[in-house]
Amino acid sequence: MSRVTKGVKGRRRRNRILARTKGYTGGRKLYRQGRETVEKGLVYAYRDRRVRKREFRRLWIIRINAACKELGLSYSQLIHGLKLAGVEIDRKSLAEMAVNEKEAFAAVVGAAKAESAV
Repeated sequence: MSRVTKGVKGRRRRNRILARTKGYTGGRKLYRQGRETVEKGLVYAYRDRRVRKREFRRLWIIRINAACKELGLSYSQLIHGLKLAGVEIDRKSLAEMAVNEKEAFAAVVGAAKAESAV
């Protein structure tokens, strides 16, 4: 009985994996080890799409806190004051304001201070 190599479909499957190993070095460009590396890379990609969201939120909070400290308020006091004032602005926008538009951020902090002092 002859050995079956799965012809066109098998070659297409292997070539699809080998195309994804572009940039790898050594044995990782060969099919067997390349397949394992590609699969692991896809696992990391899936996981890190979620991790990236966490890391950006952490970065925004760090930036907001640093800008608040300069204005005499902590991050938690700012968020509490904004909630009491009914200001609905997300952390991404707050961080952008803290870095690029200091006057506008100071106004937002002032509104939060005024509301939390009452």
